[in-house]
Amino acid sequence: MSATPSAPFLRRVTPDGWAAIAWLAGMVFTALLRIRLPGQDEADVMPGVVIVRWDGLLMLFLATALALRGSALLTSRPAAALRYLLVAAVLGSNPLGVMAIPAAQYLAVDVALYAIAAARPPREAGRALLLSLGVLFGHLAVRLLAGWSVATTSALAVALTAVVAWLLGRSEQQGRVHAERTRAQSAAQAVTSERLRIAREMHDSVAHSIGIVALQAGAARRVIETQPEQARQALGEIETASRETLAGLRRMLGALRTDEPGDPGTRPAEGAGLPEMPGLAVLDRLAEVTAGAGVRVAVRRVGEPRPLPQDIDLSAFRLVQESVTNVVRHSGADSCTVTVDQQDPGALVVTVEDHGPGPRRERDGDGGRDRAHDQDRDRVPSGGGSGYGLVGMRERVTLLHGEFTAGPRPGGGFRVTARLPLPAGAVTR
Repeated sequence: MSATPSAPFLRRVTPDGWAAIAWLAGMVFTALLRIRLPGQDEADVMPGVVIVRWDGLLMLFLATALALRGSALLTSRPAAALRYLLVAAVLGSNPLGVMAIPAAQYLAVDVALYAIAAARPPREAGRALLLSLGVLFGHLAVRLLAGWSVATTSALAVALTAVVAWLLGRSEQQGRVHAERTRAQSAAQAVTSERLRIAREMHDSVAHSIGIVALQAGAARRVIETQPEQARQALGEIETASRETLAGLRRMLGALRTDEPGDPGTRPAEGAGLPEMPGLAVLDRLAEVTAGAGVRVAVRRVGEPRPLPQDIDLSAFRLVQESVTNVVRHSGADSCTVTVDQQDPGALVVTVEDHGPGPRRERDGDGGRDRAHDQDRDRVPSGGGSGYGLVGMRERVTLLHGEFTAGPRPGGGFRVTARLPLPAGAVTR
């Protein structure tokens, strides 16, 4: 249960602490009303006879003990905490000689109502409000039945403050629920959009492969009788292209192409000169384009370069492109390093890291490792185009059965790493 104020310097105080502070502040205010302060001819409220006797002081002491006990339970047992605070308010009002429970004695109850309404289910919050109002007007009813005078308007004012505190708590909970629903929808939209983009790229790749198959099949048909060796070679090309395309489709199972995503916006890491179906071979060109946006990209290759399946090559490039785009847009760094590690014959590892101090507004994901900054941890980019932040990158890696991590570097900056497994006997496109 959490209903603390959003101001940074107030976040350390828990709802328990606020309730205790409210009760003590109310007691101090009650005391100040009953003494003559500098500049006053007399005190605002004459102290009752009971308050200066031992029984009155004992009731105030017991009320304070109950209020502090209730405050301590507010986070773990809010319903019990509210009951303690209500009993304390009634008991603390008795020795004051008042005709209704004063607002000062109800401040802690107001804090509890706010905390319960902000963090607990609506039905429980409603019961808490009804109980608080019932105690206020029940106190008036008891006094009336006993033949004592009552201050109805004062009780109505205290009830109004309780209702306002409850409404503020409900408003905070509704805003939080709406924000969480919006974040979930944005994340789902980002995943869907990235799947559509991957499906479009896979469609283009398959169309390209099928075109090669058709050409090679036609060539084999023409020379199968006169040049059987060339026909055999063409059939081998058909087999290779077919196997690679089928493997790619299996790896991308689940990414269904339905509607086309919106028109992509211009990205700092995207520019003229990049092929329509790029791969890691054009990273140097990507570095040149990014340098024009003010960020130097150092490309580092580890291991002996070897051919990669087209879907993995393209996905690795898109991961680098998206990560470099985040560096340009959000990191505040003037350089970054891209490492392509092909030492492991069974996997391709791609890493992008920078030393920038700035916030990562797009660097968000569904895992804790992706949350570089608390203030930006729930942001997910919206809209069309290819920039979907960590959500899209994670989805792309997941579809390839790979591993994805993103987070701040120990020495400052940010690091994105993707490990893409390579199928046995992987061949180039």
